[in-house]
Amino acid sequence: MVVPPENPNAEPELHRFLGSAMHLHVMRFPLTPGKGLREMLETYDEVLPQVLANFGGLPLDAAVVSCSGSHYLLTPNGDRELCARLSERMGIPVHSSTLASLAALEALGVTKLNLVSPYEPWLTELSRRYWTDAGLEVGQVVSVRAGGRHAPYRVTTAEIVARLRAEDPDPTVPLLFTGTGMATAAALEESVRDGRGVLLTSNLASAWWALRVTGAPADGDPLLARLARAAA
Repeated sequence: MVVPPENPNAEPELHRFLGSAMHLHVMRFPLTPGKGLREMLETYDEVLPQVLANFGGLPLDAAVVSCSGSHYLLTPNGDRELCARLSERMGIPVHSSTLASLAALEALGVTKLNLVSPYEPWLTELSRRYWTDAGLEVGQVVSVRAGGRHAPYRVTTAEIVARLRAEDPDPTVPLLFTGTGMATAAALEESVRDGRGVLLTSNLASAWWALRVTGAPADGDPLLARLARAAA
């Protein structure tokens, strides 16, 4: 897995979802001091080939890029082209968390979704456009903030659940929580208890894709097993 340097949640959530089915090895993107958010995300796309190359001779079966924002900049076609080039170069399947989410949505037969986003408005709009360009209809967008600020890494479960209950998106429409840095596992569990149907997050989709592409079993974590059953 490749992850932004200050992302606190992608590793714990993937460790939880993957359990003993896979060994998870992590490489972090470099720090980008002095750069704004968009410049930082653009830098991630530029340096990604070298970051993956830094795994050296470590025997890997697959790689996932756990940064949704940088791949929203690429559009779905650009995302596919980049990951195809990286897969050929690395000799293993390489997917972004966004492509993993698209693969899961396709397997689930989803054509319309509601979006939960912790991003700044411009990045939320870029996210919405990515999904619509991929052929999906985006209905309601639920914006989640951390203490009134756009800070994905600091959003709490209570804030996510409170926003969902306040805005009450249609429970029959699949719900996608975007962003690998937002802690979503506990919020998913609450959403299941609240009777929501199809639930997907960037990290859950990444784990599901990694297990599917390697043939490893997805029967450990209940949330992942729930997704795997629905996708099958």
